[in-house]
Amino acid sequence: MSRWEPNARERLLRAAVESFAERGYDAVTVAEITERAGLTKRTFFRHFADKREVLFAGQEILSRMFAEGIAAAPAEATPIDAVAAALTATEAAFGPERREQARTIRQVVADHSDLRERSLLKHAKLTATMAEALRERGIPDPAASLAAEIGGLAFTTGFARWVEPSNERSFGEVAREALSELVEATAELG
Repeated sequence: MSRWEPNARERLLRAAVESFAERGYDAVTVAEITERAGLTKRTFFRHFADKREVLFAGQEILSRMFAEGIAAAPAEATPIDAVAAALTATEAAFGPERREQARTIRQVVADHSDLRERSLLKHAKLTATMAEALRERGIPDPAASLAAEIGGLAFTTGFARWVEPSNERSFGEVAREALSELVEATAELG
């Protein structure tokens, strides 16, 4: 192995997801992931804190995209419009080439209670990021928190729809559609 390998993070992610899909999450070790990727355990731990984190790679990037999307929304945007801008901003992270891998990751997470728990924590952090970005725009609570919660639910719903085998639409399109449906359903509660 050479000292430096290009695309190490992506190679580790691909090796892990393929291994998890073939043999199950619990049966795969970090050593097996690194061997499959042609990298070292040291390289693995430079990119990921542990085996679970491979499945949540990119969460920090999503947080930044959410915050930047909300910040970039027009000044006259409503809180929901700003959340829609955040969902649009994350679309770049969900290209069609990622759909199959995302589908596999979703299934691996769904099959393990500790991974579902980690997923909920990551989701809460994304929602908190949106709420903070909305407050930075001058939107007070409870509106900022409520809009962020609806945005988080739209993200989760949009992601579930995006990975469906029958779906051919972009992530942004299905996430914004979910947001509209949630806003409409919220209005009906009143």
